[in-house]
Amino acid sequence: MSGPVLMTVADVTLYVAIFGEIGIIPLIVTTNLNINFMRKPSADRAIVGVCNLMKMAKSLAVGEVSLYSEGIEEPVTHVVSTYSIPR
Repeated sequence: MSGPVLMTVADVTLYVAIFGEIGIIPLIVTTNLNINFMRKPSADRAIVGVCNLMKMAKSLAVGEVSLYSEGIEEPVTHVVSTYSIPR
């Protein structure tokens, strides 16, 4: 699985978490995404994301996602991302 695919999975995971908190608001944009690739994902296992919203404010959201190969305890990546929420 390529790095851009893992970044997309993490970004979508955080979008869904934000929308779950505040509802669907058009034009929420990613303003920063930092990803640490820690190990190669297993080719024969699904990718699982564990998400934590660290801050939800009126105009800013910050969250983190750890991605795992299904059934393996060590994370594949760790992502921290910031989103701008329009008023």
